[in-house]
Parts: sequence; structure tokens; C-alpha cells
Amino acid sequence: MAAKKRRNSVKKLVRKSASRTRARKSAAMKSGSMKSDVTKSATKATKATKPTKPTKATKAAKATNGPAIATAERRAREQFLLEITSLPTAAGREERVIARIEAWVAERADRLVLSRDRIGNLTIARHDYLEACARGVKTGIKPLLITAHLDHPAFVVTGMRVVGKGRAAGVELDLEFRGGVNDPYFVGSALEVFDRVGERSCDARIVSLDAKTDPVTKPFKTVVARLARATDAAVVATGSIARWKFPKAEVKDGLAHTHACDDLAALAAALVAFDDISRDAACAHVALLFTRSEEIGFIGAIGAAREGSMPKGVRLLCLENSRSFPHDSPIGAGPIVRVGDRLSVFTPELTNRVGDLAAAYAKDHVSFRFQRKLMPGGACEATAFASFGLASTCVCLPLGNYHNMQDIDGVAAGRAKARVGREFISTNDFHWLVELLEVVARRIDDPTAAAPHRALMDTLWSRHARIVEANARGA
Repeated sequence: MAAKKRRNSVKKLVRKSASRTRARKSAAMKSGSMKSDVTKSATKATKATKPTKPTKATKAAKATNGPAIATAERRAREQFLLEITSLPTAAGREERVIARIEAWVAERADRLVLSRDRIGNLTIARHDYLEACARGVKTGIKPLLITAHLDHPAFVVTGMRVVGKGRAAGVELDLEFRGGVNDPYFVGSALEVFDRVGERSCDARIVSLDAKTDPVTKPFKTVVARLARATDAAVVATGSIARWKFPKAEVKDGLAHTHACDDLAALAAALVAFDDISRDAACAHVALLFTRSEEIGFIGAIGAAREGSMPKGVRLLCLENSRSFPHDSPIGAGPIVRVGDRLSVFTPELTNRVGDLAAAYAKDHVSFRFQRKLMPGGACEATAFASFGLASTCVCLPLGNYHNMQDIDGVAAGRAKARVGREFISTNDFHWLVELLEVVARRIDDPTAAAPHRALMDTLWSRHARIVEANARGA
């Protein structure tokens, strides 16, 4: 009964507010002074959210010739990158990204098929993928899954109510935040709230934060946000996604500034690379796995491992975006073969193989760049998969404004005011990641591509074992 009264009060306020809005618009149009609300809002957002100024390290890509790729293809890939990373998404609310992937697969239905497991993870593979996996049991070629996750830290609406009376009345939203962002970045920040189908959005601003959490009763931080216009309550529903309000995604000075690089930039790279990989029958054992709800604890990856739905002997190449540290893992110096995270080190044999392939390829292709780092700033799905005994490793893109937080260290030290901003990556790093994925998919089982470390150990033994053997004999 109480919930019904709240809904009725919201509807009543919306009708009153809409009537007042029509009256104001009519008066403004007569005087010729009315401006578009959309134009005002966009101008305000642009002024309020300036992208972080890139450091010298982020300009490293401009000092090289960059990836060897035709200009038209480069632009097309970057446009696709901006499109994918601009899609609203949150843990458990990944529908818009999934819909775009479904459309992408449908355009390639002659060779690709999309399937789902019980918890909604997506697998994209050639039609003959299962047959290739079965052949691999006999030939020793194990399946390879390139993985990325579908979500990004964001808000989900859990309730709505009218506050105040008369002209001071408004609508407040209750939202839970699914992801990891430090407390100072919340109160006062502008939000963009979407309807359930993603066709419309409206503005709101956070007025309070409850940062307390409990694993059982309150697993997420929660906020209260006030809608900019009460009439926008007609757009919002329980389950709607909200995210930080930013200007439109763009490529500027070799950097892609966009809403959600983590992990949608990696997802975009996987799709671009697989479009080419999947045309090669010799790579029929390679597929894509896109997981859900990584930002709240690797839930999709854990579910995939627990379900046992992946092929026997599978190897997982997990793609991520990881916080860049300018003097150690600079943006623009190439994608990073990640040997571990803050929780674990990854499967050594697989990590070494990917790193060796990258090094061998870089030696023969002067325009290619990559890095090899631990990246302890966070944890990724490679750790989750490895916990279940699956061979896994990671390749990540070095990321600026991690989880949309500008100047994380400066804010933590009290030197800077907390401001949210668009995440950014180097477009060169993105193109190099696509290039690396194609190399790994085609050559991971090629014994001539890079010598295994055991071969190096045997060579060293054959050269110098006589020294210790002679000493042991007393010679």
C-alpha cells in the first residue's frame, strides 16, 4: 500500500511539473528567449568535466610510427571502439552491450554462432568450434578462449520518491553503486540516468552517499540523487542504469576519451581481432568468452568455471584495462602482457608463451610495441579462472582515469579535489592489442614461433654442464 501511494505521488508530481513546464516554455517562446534544455545541459557538462591532461608518457605513441594499418581501417576501428565504450552497462545490467554483440554476430551468421551459459555469459565461435575442440583432443591443440567482461562500475536505480511540496517539490532516486570507486568522487557529481531500453536519458545529481556495506544486507554503496526535472521521473524505473555524466566520446591527440574503457575497449579489440581470426579454418579452436558482473567480484568468470561448460583443456587469454603508472606502465607504450595482479601470478607456461610470441613478433615488426608487467593495481579474471585450475593469463591496456577517477593519488593525499572523468587509452595501444591477439591466435601452438623455456635450459646445460661435472669429480 505504501509503495502504491509513493508511485501515485510521483505520477501526480510529474503531471503538475509537466503542466508548469509547458507554461514556462510557452512564455519563453513568445519572448524569443528560450534555449534548448539539451544544449544547456551539454554545454554545462562539457565545462564541468574536462579530460585529464595527458602526461608525457601518454604521448609515447605519437613518437613512433604507430601500428602498420591503413588509415581508413584505423578510423573504422576507432569509431567502433568509441561506439562500444559509450554503451551504458553495469554489473547484472549488461543488456545494451549484449544486444550490440548479438547484432555483430548476426552480421556474420554465415560463420559465427553465439551461445549462452546458465548465468548469461556469451561465447562466440565458428560453427565448427566444437568439432575443432574434439580434433584437438587427438592432435594436442587445446582450445583458446579470448575473454573480456561486459560491465563497468555504474549505478542501478532501486527506488524513487517525491520530496518537498509545491514548486519546491522534486524527485529523488535511490541507487546502488556496483563497482569500486573511492568515496570522495560521489557527492555533487552529475549523473546520466537511462530508461530501461536505453533510448532516453535524463540528468540527476548525487546529494548523499552511504558508503557502509554488509555482505548480506547491503553489499553495495548507495547514493541518493535528485532528478534535474521532476518530469523525467516518467523515464526512470527500478533497474534503470545511471552513470557519471560526461561529454561525448572522442579521439584526441592519439587518445580515446570515453565512458567505459574498462572493459569495453578490450571487448571491442576482441571483436575486431576475431572478425579476422574467425575467417581462418586453422583457428577454429579459438573463440570469444564475454563474462558478466566482473566489477562485483568476477561473478561471470566464477560461474563459467563452476559450471564446467568450457571445453576440456581450455586456455584463457583474459583481456583487461588496468590502471597505468606513468613511469612503469605508460599509456602509449603498447598493450601489456600481464604476468599477475595484486592477488596472484598467472599460469606461467601460458604467460611466457604469450610474452615470447609478442617479443618475437616485435623483433620482426618494428612498428609493433608491447610491455610485460605485473600490474598490481587491481585483480582480474585470470586469477579467478586460475583458482579453478584453468590455464589463464592476461593482456591489458594501460588505462588513464581508472574507474573514471581523476588524479587518484592526488585526491588520496589531499592535494586535489575529487573529480570524475572519462577513462582514456592510447589508440595505438588498442590497435597493437588487436594485432597481438591475431598473432597469439595463429601461433600459440606453432613450435617454430618461439622456443619454449625448456629448450633454453637444455641449451645452457649442454654448454656449461661440464664445468660443474668436472668440479664434482675433483678435476
